[in-house]
Amino acid sequence: MKREHIFLIFILFLTFLSIYLLYQILLPFLSSIIWAILLAMVFYPVFQKLRRLLRKREVLSAIVMTLLVLIVIVLPFSFLMASLASEVIDLYHQVEEMSNAGQFQAYFERFKEAPVFRGILAALGQRIDFSQLDPLPLLLRNLNQISTFIFSQTTVLLRGFSTFVAGFFFTLLSLYYLFKDGSQLFGRVKEIVPLPCGQRDLLIQRFKDMIYATIYGGILIAMIQGFLGGLFFWILGLPSPIFWGTAMSLLSFIPIGGTALIWAPAGIILLIGGAVLKGLILLALGVFVISMVDNLLRPFFISAKTKIHPLLLFFAVLGGIQAFGLIGLVAGPLIATLFLTMVEIYTQGIQPD
Repeated sequence: MKREHIFLIFILFLTFLSIYLLYQILLPFLSSIIWAILLAMVFYPVFQKLRRLLRKREVLSAIVMTLLVLIVIVLPFSFLMASLASEVIDLYHQVEEMSNAGQFQAYFERFKEAPVFRGILAALGQRIDFSQLDPLPLLLRNLNQISTFIFSQTTVLLRGFSTFVAGFFFTLLSLYYLFKDGSQLFGRVKEIVPLPCGQRDLLIQRFKDMIYATIYGGILIAMIQGFLGGLFFWILGLPSPIFWGTAMSLLSFIPIGGTALIWAPAGIILLIGGAVLKGLILLALGVFVISMVDNLLRPFFISAKTKIHPLLLFFAVLGGIQAFGLIGLVAGPLIATLFLTMVEIYTQGIQPD
């Protein structure tokens, strides 16, 4: 083996070894870094305008922009959590009052007498002795135990909150340096990519399109669905519209089920409870309004903008969540984008500059 070959193998070995060790070092902070990169890409156009306004003072612009992002994220989140806390307390008191008034027992009896379920229960009654099976008293007896368990988890919740605060701090720290040195870092990354300028720019542009479409499109769809869900709950006189509207906003990011995990059980409970008209209206609004927002807008915002087939996008998001957690909402589509772009570059042939 020639000396040049040995030298090349040694350099490649050191390169891959350093990449692996760097990955292990950054692994605890990888989620914070990725969120910082996504936030920097979303807010970078605003940063550029602020930078021009402050006469290209990089440090001052980065500090001000990081504080603005902090205000934009933390203040609405704090207000939202305060509202959710209030809604949860109200919901707990309502459940307690309904339990003391015996409404749950009445609902359970009405459920057993409903024509749809009466036949099912009669068929099951031939094999199961329902006279000895009454789950409602058991649930009511354990209500205090459930509350005690929740309060006993305070230490776990505080530990999780402290972890969240630490991660958010690392995200803000990374975000500051991405604003401050982002253009230089981006230039270095472009130089590292071993592709001609045309294919490299194509890959970078596809990544930008996917990130913007996924983030802006996902947030807008979640806000619309959450607003509509909360509005319909409020119009129908259902309890805790802010809480359930927010829950639908969060569940909107889940490909399977999504907002239906909230409005479908609520509609069924209304039907069982005797509020047939409200239940039918809520189910109809959920199917033909809330769900249609996702079905109509998501393909427009993501598939149409990034030229990815909706089926591949569906599995990319679902698989990304399973593999990477919440960050998989963006990581999954980005991996699919990388694959499709590299296939396109391969089929077209790499043209040297």
